[in-house]
Amino acid sequence: MRRSLLLLTFALCTLTAAAQSNIRAAIEDVGREFSAHVKKGDAAAIAGMYSTTAKVLPPNGELTEGRANIQKLWQGALDSGMRDLSFEVLEVEKMGDSVYEVGKYSVKDAAGKEVDRGKYIVIYKREGGKWKLHRDIWNSSMPMPAPAR
Repeated sequence: MRRSLLLLTFALCTLTAAAQSNIRAAIEDVGREFSAHVKKGDAAAIAGMYSTTAKVLPPNGELTEGRANIQKLWQGALDSGMRDLSFEVLEVEKMGDSVYEVGKYSVKDAAGKEVDRGKYIVIYKREGGKWKLHRDIWNSSMPMPAPAR
């Protein structure tokens, strides 16, 4: 009996670890897709990766809601020179019907120069069979520019 209980516990732990691994891979795929849309300059495709009730909390900006407004936000970033956005996933965990991700990002311009880097948290929600960005917040790790004199 005790051995059966140990085997069952081991099996459940293995299944849980495998499920977490699959979720992490799925979230990493979302990041690669997001980056590909940035490289193409496709703000509409980026906005389509967000849930229908998404909220984005950008640094130095107001809370942005709804895909049309999210598209405008990302179009502004692309228009300002963003050409490459890469992610380093640090942590992914499923919590009920949601997944959260913690990571680092790097933004480069057309010349390949890093123009921003920082950290982020995204909460994903399953919608239409896909993981969609539901809450998205990030902030820069770059030093603030010196005030003009």
